[in-house]
Amino acid sequence: MMRENSSSMLSHSPGALSLQQGTLSSLLRISGDWTLPHYTILQEQIALHHNQLNDNVQISWDDLGVLDTAGATLIIELIGPTRLLQLTENNAPLSAERLALLQCVARALDAMTDKETVPRNSIINDLLARIGKTTEQIGKQQIDLLGFIGLTVETLIKTVLRPRCWRITSLIAHIEQTGFNAIPIISLLTFLVGAVVAFLGATVLTNFGASIYTVNLVAFAFLREFGVLLTAILMAGRTASAFTAQIGSMKANEEIDAIRALGLNPIELLVLPRVLAMLISLPILTFIAMCCGMLGGAVVCSLTLDISPTLFLTILQRDISLNHFLVGIGKAPVFAFIVAVIGCLEGFKVGGSAQSVGEHTISSVVQSIFMVILLDALAALFFMEMSW
Repeated sequence: MMRENSSSMLSHSPGALSLQQGTLSSLLRISGDWTLPHYTILQEQIALHHNQLNDNVQISWDDLGVLDTAGATLIIELIGPTRLLQLTENNAPLSAERLALLQCVARALDAMTDKETVPRNSIINDLLARIGKTTEQIGKQQIDLLGFIGLTVETLIKTVLRPRCWRITSLIAHIEQTGFNAIPIISLLTFLVGAVVAFLGATVLTNFGASIYTVNLVAFAFLREFGVLLTAILMAGRTASAFTAQIGSMKANEEIDAIRALGLNPIELLVLPRVLAMLISLPILTFIAMCCGMLGGAVVCSLTLDISPTLFLTILQRDISLNHFLVGIGKAPVFAFIVAVIGCLEGFKVGGSAQSVGEHTISSVVQSIFMVILLDALAALFFMEMSW
């Protein structure tokens, strides 16, 4: 031990390796300073002797000088982490500090070697991973949506039984924003779509001498599907995004935390007025959309097919039953509830940045439109099977 200490104090030369080969075994002498400044020289030494070593070689540590982490890494690279751990555990003539350094570096390198190799990326792997991640996100979104719907319904039931908690002023303000202010765009859009549907019907049905049935086509389309569907999609893009941006900005500015600190319920204060306003506004807007769509069809029929407004109304009264209107208007409250809840939920998911507000606003619009179309398709299948 005294020899090692004296050699480490006097040695200032770069590290070196010398291999003495015998008949039965070989002796590898490790000498000099194994430190970072001599790293390049030591790498050359290792390259020369690496292929000459076997499992029977003996290691001599007597002439080892200064040792640091870089030198320990090179020694382990030469001998191997497993072999070094065996040698150091068999009472190698080294100080406790050097034994601890070599063993620590050897275990770390051994653990890195044991790790599985990361599979090489491929287009198929990336595609499958992206599909899996998207599916997981969609599943999580649906679970969150169901939970938020339950929370909203629970709060609504509790609030209905306590009239002093009703937010009448907020409700009226949101009805104006979501309903009254949306009438022009809803009316114009459905009028134009009704005209387009009438044009298409006239183009196709005239070839069969059945242009009179263009009236039935427009009426069926807008009473059952287009009236409520176009209105819900427009409200998803116009109102759900507004709900998300409003609540998201409050979340980013920590106003919702302040509401909770005051002992108020954010669901009762922010969500219920918006949901109730949508439940009131969307059926009314759907009725307006139905009327404007059929009005657009009536204008086209009058101008291109010589079907007078009086004849148009007569055919409506004679051939179109009330259940078509009820099917369309019955879907409006469901769409209204889904659109409003999704818009509010995405607002509560917003983080603390403007980027997060934008991302969740886009997400609310996409989710709302997707859910509206999905529910409408399921409702169409159900009503078809029920012959309604």
